[in-house]
Amino acid sequence: MTVSPSAIDEDGAPSSSGATAVPPEQRRSWSVSPRRVRWTGVGGVLLLTAATWTALVVPGAAPGTATLLLAAEVTGTGAVVLAWLLLGIRAQAPLPPARWLTRTLALWCAPLLVAPPLFSRDVYSYLAQGEIAARSMDPGSVSPVAGLGATSEVVGRVDTPWQDTVSPYGPLATWVQRQATDLSGGDVVTGVVAHRLVAVLGLVLVVWALPRLAARTGVSPSAALWLGALNPLVLWHLVAGVHNDALMLGLALAGSAVALDALDGRLDRRRFALGLVLVVSAVAVKAPAVLALAVIGTAWARRRGGTGRDLVRAALGALLVLVVGLGMVQVLTGSGAGWVRALGTPGEVASWLAPTNWAGLLIAGADGGPFAAVVLGAGRAVGSVLALCGIVVVLLLQLGGRIGDVAALGAASALVVALGPVVQPWYLLWAVLPLAAVGVAGWARRALVGVVAVAAVLIPPMAGDHGDRVGQLVVGYALAAAVLGVGVLLVCRTAPVDRAVR
Repeated sequence: MTVSPSAIDEDGAPSSSGATAVPPEQRRSWSVSPRRVRWTGVGGVLLLTAATWTALVVPGAAPGTATLLLAAEVTGTGAVVLAWLLLGIRAQAPLPPARWLTRTLALWCAPLLVAPPLFSRDVYSYLAQGEIAARSMDPGSVSPVAGLGATSEVVGRVDTPWQDTVSPYGPLATWVQRQATDLSGGDVVTGVVAHRLVAVLGLVLVVWALPRLAARTGVSPSAALWLGALNPLVLWHLVAGVHNDALMLGLALAGSAVALDALDGRLDRRRFALGLVLVVSAVAVKAPAVLALAVIGTAWARRRGGTGRDLVRAALGALLVLVVGLGMVQVLTGSGAGWVRALGTPGEVASWLAPTNWAGLLIAGADGGPFAAVVLGAGRAVGSVLALCGIVVVLLLQLGGRIGDVAALGAASALVVALGPVVQPWYLLWAVLPLAAVGVAGWARRALVGVVAVAAVLIPPMAGDHGDRVGQLVVGYALAAAVLGVGVLLVCRTAPVDRAVR
């Protein structure tokens, strides 16, 4: 389903009244030139890249120098976040065309391609797991320390909590890790570059899929790309952070777009099969992509009549496709099956971002003891039950046609993130990307944008443990806030809105 541009409101959601002319006096109240915003973002990523490389080249810098470098890193991060926000909330001005936004995304990504791994050190876990696989061991059953030894260079770069844990990633992710190791010959820098190129491939799939999913809901491609692909969490955690969530999301969204389009009108069996292959491949990277398969199965059941029997048949069919598909991927890639038993690995660390952990962590911080562990386990169990029940409700609403397919994917993913045992900032993208194609408006849109903006500046670019440098963090963030405040005044001006974007 598509709608004309005149039927899209400024939030990207369908409008019943169509576009209305904005009086000149309102258009002149304040404005932000899209070009100025674009180059502000470019300046931000350049500053971030330069500051992080400087911090690495000059290790053990004096406290004052380290604080200034941190301030520069955070300033670069904040500049991109502000550029993104200003681009989306320009006074009474529509978003630039989708092609312009795609070019802007390319410009913002380019400096990050040569940046060191930022906001997370998970890519070093991927390198260690790839080396384990290259030695004919299963990273789903053998940890980096057990497989490579504590003296291994790459193991030394892995965050301490993950050095002795096994991989929860699927057979396709393990195959990619092994190929990166074979290509790099064990060189860390080359291995990081290889994984980053895979992440870029995932981002390309996301950019391809979002406008197609948005067309199903009557949302403008520009609105979907701005909130989805262009948002800072994508830049920081998929490109700069090199997370394999990029490949998972790209395959899952592309597969969903292809499969759901195949169900419209007369069933296109080849396109439907291709969509299922892409989604199963996404699950073979990370398990959360299974939600896309559930949504596609429910859409198929609704097409068949929407009865309970249709839903059961769809569920059994989806399960068969999943089992056979994963089995084929495992055979073709030669990967082990230990990842299935290791799916709970991410939850071994108590994430303070996960609401289900808050009660247990609060008690642990107060007096510790075994009771804290009991409360933590109980909170996670309750969260899992609520998430499962919520997903069932969402799928039933989708079956009855009360919510759309893309909205169901976004809602189910949001439940998994909010009620899961562990939350990382990049996990938010599981829900944000499909919701960007739904066109949430009003308070929901403001809340979603606010969450993305806060999460994008929550973690210092160099990641790691800053518990012993709280003062440095406070001063660094304060300096960055002051610089960004001046920057906002320079970027915003009282003048006619610049609508000529190229």
